Amino acid sequence: MKAVFLDASTLGEDVSLDPIEAVTGPLTCHPRTAPEQVTERLQGFDTVLVNKVVLGRRHFEACPELKTIAVVATGLNNIDLEAARDHGIQVLNVTRYGRSTVAQHTMALILALATRLLDYHRDVRQGRWAQSDMFCLMDHPIMELEGKTLGIIGYGDLGQGLAERARAFGMNILLGCRPGPAPGEVDGYQRIPLDELLPQVDVLSLHCLLTDDTRNLIGAAELQKMKRTSLLVNTSRGGLVDEQALADALRDGTIGGAGFDVLTEEPPRNGNPLLAEDIPNLIVTPHSAWASLEARQRIVEITATNLERVLSE
Repeated sequence: MKAVFLDASTLGEDVSLDPIEAVTGPLTCHPRTAPEQVTERLQGFDTVLVNKVVLGRRHFEACPELKTIAVVATGLNNIDLEAARDHGIQVLNVTRYGRSTVAQHTMALILALATRLLDYHRDVRQGRWAQSDMFCLMDHPIMELEGKTLGIIGYGDLGQGLAERARAFGMNILLGCRPGPAPGEVDGYQRIPLDELLPQVDVLSLHCLLTDDTRNLIGAAELQKMKRTSLLVNTSRGGLVDEQALADALRDGTIGGAGFDVLTEEPPRNGNPLLAEDIPNLIVTPHSAWASLEARQRIVEITATNLERVLSE
């Protein structure tokens, strides 16, 4: 293979690309590639590795030698798959690399929200504990997770990883029907329609893909059906939740809190309703749930295995 990596720095500087080079041979790496640089940098290569660089029909037409696209991520929305098929280009992606890391991050958000960790930390830093007339502060309501109900929408690898960890905290698990799957039982958990799920959950966690069917899956009407103490967590895709509706719901106490690792625009250069400073019990992290060194190195190893399979075909 003659391979080029168009946005290698998106995997971080601390990962080793040796497993890939053991398959492809010397790998040409660009830290970043601007849209206007893509075609030029593809010239002469039969294999391209990308994370978020957009590849479409015009690139394939200009680079007839291109045969393989290896996406070092799960999502393929940056690749024109129809155009790739038309040009006989094989598209590979990486799955099942982040179960432990993403589930860990999701549980961290749930725990921080349930214990009001950031609120109490802020109070201590601002001197409020030192001014207390008793030994502790109890100004923010704390939720005990044991016995509470966790609703999971999207019971794939990541949803399953979260369920395993939530069980260790004594939580009850229900699954929600996103568009497509039918109600029933999966792994001993009941999968029920969303309208039935929402009033029952103390925590709702989203782990499904963003499609036309799931866009704004949780909007103002859905938030109204949840308990006023419930928590909403999204470590999946921005766009699954109507962000303005959520900001309003948190301000008026429709739900109790939210933790998001994803937004509709990333990075949010044009602002976002969830970045306002007056929203209570909201934690937003910068799409970092996937980014442990272990998970990123696993991406490299799976990508190498994918490319090795191409060579053997």
